[in-house]
Amino acid sequence: MNGCSRSPWIHLRTVLDRYHFSFKRLNTPRVNAPMKRCKSSRKDMLNQRPLARHIIMRFSTKAIHAGQDPDPATGSVTVPVYLTSTYMQVKPGREGKYVYSRTANPTRNALEQSLAALEDGKVGLAFSSGLAATTTVLMLLQKGDHVVAGDDIYGGTYRLFDQVLRNYGLQFTYVDPRSPDKVEKAVRKNTKLIWIETPTNPLMRVVDIRAISKIAKKNHAMIVVDNTFASPYLQNPLKLGADISVHSTTKYLGGHSDLIGGAAITADADTGKRLKFLQNAVGAVPGPLDCWLVLRGIKTLAVRMDRHNSNAKQISEFLLKQPKVDQVYYPGLSDHPQRDIVKRQMRGYGGMLSFELKGGFRECEKLLTKLSIFTLAESLGGVESLIEHPASMTHASIPRQRRLEKGIKDTLIRMSVGIEDVEDLVEDLRRGFKGL
Repeated sequence: MNGCSRSPWIHLRTVLDRYHFSFKRLNTPRVNAPMKRCKSSRKDMLNQRPLARHIIMRFSTKAIHAGQDPDPATGSVTVPVYLTSTYMQVKPGREGKYVYSRTANPTRNALEQSLAALEDGKVGLAFSSGLAATTTVLMLLQKGDHVVAGDDIYGGTYRLFDQVLRNYGLQFTYVDPRSPDKVEKAVRKNTKLIWIETPTNPLMRVVDIRAISKIAKKNHAMIVVDNTFASPYLQNPLKLGADISVHSTTKYLGGHSDLIGGAAITADADTGKRLKFLQNAVGAVPGPLDCWLVLRGIKTLAVRMDRHNSNAKQISEFLLKQPKVDQVYYPGLSDHPQRDIVKRQMRGYGGMLSFELKGGFRECEKLLTKLSIFTLAESLGGVESLIEHPASMTHASIPRQRRLEKGIKDTLIRMSVGIEDVEDLVEDLRRGFKGL
C-alpha cells in the first residue's frame, strides 16, 4: 500500500510499537465468537420488578404510573397502542386473556386500570364518549324504574334522559340537588338511581355528595356523580359515598381537545361486573389510539389542573371588577353559596366558570366574537381557553322556558380557562369588554 511491500497490518504494528503499545493488553473477542446472552429475559426481569399497582402512591405518581408498567414484551416505558381487532387463540374453545378488542384491548385495559386508581375505585371502564358512559350506566336499570336527577345538568345528559330513555320506560324527576330535602321528597318506591353533577354545568353549583349518598343508601338506590368538571385531581365521589363516578375523558383527563371518550368507575365489584357485561354487550368502546391519548393526558393532569385552577381564580376576580358583568359563578369565590361544601369535598376550584353579562344576547355575541385568545367553541378542559354561550350552544336542547326557570339566561357565558399566561387572557378579555 502506497508503495510499501509490507502488509497494512505489519505496518500498523510497527507504528504502534514506537509508542510501546502492547498487543497483550487487548482482550477483544474473536469476530465469530458467539455473544454471551443474559440468562434472564426481559420478561423475567420485568416480572421481578415490583409493579406500580402494588405500591401505595400519591396522586401525581398514580397519574404517571398506575396501569402503565413497562410493556412486558419489549420493555417499552410508554404503553403501546395495540391496533388490533382480534387475537390468536391456542386451541378452539380455549380463550386467552384477549379475544376481540370490543371485549378487551391491552391499551384500553391500561387506561381502565389508571382510571380506577385515580378515583380510588376497583373497576374502571372506558367508553367511546361521556354520553356512551352515561347511557351504559342507565342500562343498569329496567323499564319502570325511576331516576332523580339534578336540574342543572349538561344539556346532552338532559336530552338523553328526556328525549331518548323516557321512550324505553324510564321515569325522571328533576330537582335542585343543593337541597337534600328536595332530593329525598322526590324519591319514590321505584327510585333506583340518583344522578348529580358537581360542580354543575353551567351554573357552577356545588352539591353535597355525602349528604345525597346517605339519602340514596337509605332508599336502596344507587348514586352516580358526573365528576367531569372537577376531575379526580380535585374531587373523588366514591370516597364520599357515590356508587359510580362518570367522566367525559374528552375534557380534563384527555386535556388536549384531540379525542372523544368517556369513563365509569366504581368501588363495588358486583356493580363493576354488571357494567363490564354491558360495556361488551352494548359495544360503545373507545379505540386503542383514543385510549392512548387519554393515558398521555392523565400523566400531566395534576400540573395542568393546578394551572387551570390558578388562572380561573384570577379571571373570576377580574370579571368581578367589570361594570358590564352582572354576576360571576365560580366555586373559588369567597361568596359562593356552597363555600363550606367546596372546602369539605374538593381540593381546589377547577378551571370552569360562568358569568352573566348586562344587556342581552347581542352584547354576548359582540363579546364572544371580539376575543382573540379565547376560542368560541363548545367542550372544555383542554389546555387552550374556550368560551361559549350555553343557551344557544351546549344547552340549546333544553326548552327555553325550562332553561330560564333553572337560571340559564340568554346573557349567561361559560368559560373553560386554559393554561396560557393569565396576563394574556386578562388582556384578551379587557379588549373584548372595551368593544361593547
